Amino acid sequence: MRLECTVATAADVAAQVRRTVVETVDVAPILAAVRERGDAALREFESRFGGGGEIRVSDDELAAALDALDPAVRAGLKRAAANVRAVAEAGLDREADVRLEEGHTVRLREVPVRRAAVYAPGGQHPYPSSVVMGAVTARAAGVDEVVLAAPGGHPTILAAAALCEVDEVYRMGGAQAIAALAYGTETIRRVDVIVGPGSLWVQEAKRQVSGSVGIDGFAGPSDLTVIASRGVDPEPLRLDLLAQAEHGEGSLVVAVSDDPEILAALDVGTQVLAEDLDAALAFAEALAPEHLQLAGEAAEQLAPRVRSAGCLFVGAESGTAFGDYVAGSNHTLPTDGAARFASGLSARHFRRRMAEVRIGAAASQLADAGVPIAHAEGFPQHAASMAIRQNRPPRT
Repeated sequence: MRLECTVATAADVAAQVRRTVVETVDVAPILAAVRERGDAALREFESRFGGGGEIRVSDDELAAALDALDPAVRAGLKRAAANVRAVAEAGLDREADVRLEEGHTVRLREVPVRRAAVYAPGGQHPYPSSVVMGAVTARAAGVDEVVLAAPGGHPTILAAAALCEVDEVYRMGGAQAIAALAYGTETIRRVDVIVGPGSLWVQEAKRQVSGSVGIDGFAGPSDLTVIASRGVDPEPLRLDLLAQAEHGEGSLVVAVSDDPEILAALDVGTQVLAEDLDAALAFAEALAPEHLQLAGEAAEQLAPRVRSAGCLFVGAESGTAFGDYVAGSNHTLPTDGAARFASGLSARHFRRRMAEVRIGAAASQLADAGVPIAHAEGFPQHAASMAIRQNRPPRT
């Protein structure tokens, strides 16, 4: 598909491209069954959709999987884990103390959740990199207990879990796994946060349980937009687009350029011929891709202006596959245009900010301000709870 766009039409063209990927599923019956019947329902769905067998993976099985892992794969996962941890730790928020005019203080505290789960896709093509992205980031955030759910119990997944020192590993997948993690069963204690990619069933289940647990977001079909300008070698970029398309039939790959010859060489997926690079950027900002790659001297100069991308890759050597594995950036990213408002997985997803308030001698002044507001809102007891502290010496 070849489209053309200007700055004026960029948003409409982006909407047309985004409409090519639409999928829905109904997971509500699975979530309800696991919530109501616990392990019994979980095992029924695992027998039907998964591989069956014991749900909890033993420590011995994890250790054996790590021992049997290909040395090159093990070395690669260790490098990935080190880089992901370094980037994750850099993203931790600092606590802050604020002293207000009346003399009281509000301390903004950063606290990790106690228990978090990572979902890693399994099956014929397991994703050990997703174990690294989720588990290492949770550890860097200070989470006490890290849990992994993965269908099938593929040895490479189990080895990655052992390498990342995951506390509990469950051989389960699909919407039933998300329900078990969110609500708990007789075997599985509920978690506070669930992160990680997965099938449409998994992601829809995460969306529906998001009122009970925290989630990283809805990770739909993967997408990559490449903006290429004159002078760039198109062949590596063509491979980048093909690599992203490997994620599945619903993957959206888009090549954008103001040079029709570059688009001809990037004969992959959807193509957008932009009037100029300003139009190319306007299109990308409207599309808000999961991955945005800028290649070519002129295209790379757009980087400071990019605001709506899950992860930005700058330079012809910055292939997105590096981000999927070993660059240190996280590969769990907002999809389906959610990069307009959402962020990629980071330590912040496993932490929450809590205010610690100490009023002290400021109570009288604050009550002078707060009591009239409470009365105006029709809450007399709110007013009374502040008023009783007016003109009272603070207790020592």
